[in-house]
Amino acid sequence: MAGVNKNIVILISGSGSNMAAIVESSVKQRWQDRFGARVVAVISNKAGAQGLAWAGEQGIATRALDHTRFGSREAFDAALMAEIDRHEPALVVLAGFMRILTPGFVQHYEGRLVNIHPSLLPAFTGLRTHQRAIDMGCRVAGATVHRVTSELDHGEILDQAVVPVVPGDTAETLAARVLTQEHLIYPRALERLLAA
Repeated sequence: MAGVNKNIVILISGSGSNMAAIVESSVKQRWQDRFGARVVAVISNKAGAQGLAWAGEQGIATRALDHTRFGSREAFDAALMAEIDRHEPALVVLAGFMRILTPGFVQHYEGRLVNIHPSLLPAFTGLRTHQRAIDMGCRVAGATVHRVTSELDHGEILDQAVVPVVPGDTAETLAARVLTQEHLIYPRALERLLAA
């Protein structure tokens, strides 16, 4: 990726465990020294998102933009873009950001917008991925890091991890097993993008 400073902005809606894994990996793997890259901001659509407090404790700029205060999805996305663009991001990383983004938002960050999805895409796009995998009798499940396009949960696959579906699994136990792998593959995929 071109440019001297590769600012990363992460969007979250909840606890931000993938965000924390990315931040911790960026420090441990010395992204600032190696790529000129660092996480400069964490933004949430929920003021009470636990991840905002954690990010603030790490010295990262945080901001909450409550999507319910906007009259339309387009108005929220416009305000979100303005907030993100203040940080001049090389990458905009969706880490449990539970909003469907407008085509204009996706186009604005084309090539710079990355997401993680808790299934082996292209299988089980959308919600309830773990229960759907169990219901279909899948023997494996997993997670996918991908570039974001205007089509939900599509786009170039950047990394994947596979976990077994074991007898007696619930959506919750499978989700927990998948999440441990998300924490490994998301930083790894972003590091590859930064090194390219």
